[in-house]
Amino acid sequence: MTSKELKALGIEVENLGTSTGSKWFSKGGLIASYSPTNGKLIAKVQSSTKKEYEKVMQEAEKAKLEWRDIPAPKRGEIVRQLGEKLREVKPLLGKLVSYEMGKSYQEGMGEVQEMIDICDFAVGLSRQLYGNTIHSERPGHRMYDQYHPLGIVGIITAFNFPVAVWAWNAALALVCGDVVVWKASEKTPLCAVACQKIIADILKANKLPEGISSIVTGDKGVGEWISSDERIPLVSATGSTRMGKIVATTVAQRLGKSLLELGGNNAIIVTPSADLKMTIIGAVFGAVGTAGQRCTSTRRLIIHESIYDKVKKSLVDAYKQIKIGDPLDIKHHMGPLIDTDAVDMYLNALEKIKEEGGKLLTKGEVLQGKGYESGCYVTPVIAEVENHYEIVQHETFAPILYLIKYKGELEEAIALQNGVKQGLSSAIMTNSVRESELFLSQNGSDCGIANVNIGTSGAEIGGAFGGEKETGGGRESGSDAWKVYMRRQTNTINYTTNLPLAQGIKFDL
Repeated sequence: MTSKELKALGIEVENLGTSTGSKWFSKGGLIASYSPTNGKLIAKVQSSTKKEYEKVMQEAEKAKLEWRDIPAPKRGEIVRQLGEKLREVKPLLGKLVSYEMGKSYQEGMGEVQEMIDICDFAVGLSRQLYGNTIHSERPGHRMYDQYHPLGIVGIITAFNFPVAVWAWNAALALVCGDVVVWKASEKTPLCAVACQKIIADILKANKLPEGISSIVTGDKGVGEWISSDERIPLVSATGSTRMGKIVATTVAQRLGKSLLELGGNNAIIVTPSADLKMTIIGAVFGAVGTAGQRCTSTRRLIIHESIYDKVKKSLVDAYKQIKIGDPLDIKHHMGPLIDTDAVDMYLNALEKIKEEGGKLLTKGEVLQGKGYESGCYVTPVIAEVENHYEIVQHETFAPILYLIKYKGELEEAIALQNGVKQGLSSAIMTNSVRESELFLSQNGSDCGIANVNIGTSGAEIGGAFGGEKETGGGRESGSDAWKVYMRRQTNTINYTTNLPLAQGIKFDL
């Protein structure tokens, strides 16, 4: 990206990394953001001190009192304006996502579109924060439940979706009457700065409190501050299972609520009746999209033995067509991994596969030469393995696709799919109604997302997003996921002159 393009998003060579609204202040050490596309320094962001974090929280505490009293449809109007501004900056912000994170430009644009979509969803939701009317067993009584804002929502996001996950949380939290404090990944701080500048301008134009939206930049220490802060009733954290367990434990110790979106180990089951052309497209995109760095990336392909060799050959042939390079060049299917630490993890995984008896069907290597100077470009790998291998049981955030054979009925494949600790996304490729219904039944996939004849990646915002087991059990985005951002209250009103007790209890004086 050019300096002019960065400046248009509010990014200079050095940026302050702590903000309430449009007020920026930081005195911590510098965090340098290097592009994995070329290894060049993009800009530096100053990290936050504990004193600055306290200032953010004080502003958030004040802002929540005013924000919660604004009618929900008017809060929705602010989110509508955010969506409109995102439409204006979509090409630039999408480019920044691609440049700082490394995903393809099309995927960067798609991520900003997710932000726009969730804003549209939240605007409609602002007039639909419904409670229920409940029939009372006592005459002359009315019961109902309603939802109130929680207050402050802490948001901790990962590098792989540096803007969309913030928007999923922020758009819903804002229409629900909450204010937000965001700790973005230290690997993609500039995306957070750009988003904060966008929403800060909207808040300022509408003469709203600065503390409605804040960011606090830094390492895991900032996440620890948020997780342990009793002023934050809800912490939404996206990242590794290891990180999620720490957040969940810390938040639970103070009886707060956590919304966790953690690791995935996603599988596609390929049955004998599957449309193989669709299967190959879904599997390849799921495995190499974002260089395998999506929580919904396809990690395992569980294939019936009768079609195993045919699917294997088609996949190997398809991988020969994958173009790897600068993600801003739309001719490329796959960009780099986020950094050289991720490359080391990829290489270690390949060694582990071979040590456990697996076979690499495509060569795994770090690309070198012109265009690959960052040292973060690798080739996608297909490997034949057994589901019980230790390396297969764990999520590796890299473009490694495991092929696993099943021999019997669909129940065997489902058992293999469910036989990992993660439970985020799953899919089946089949033309059998019976197979698809079994897969979606209580005896089928144990994941939070289960698809038929599409891959594991590419969820729409209209449905609740999240998974079970070590994925954390959280739900974000669509459906009724908004309820986690609010506190539920049951109300009973007696409009008579008598005081009958529930359950027919008599208490006469």
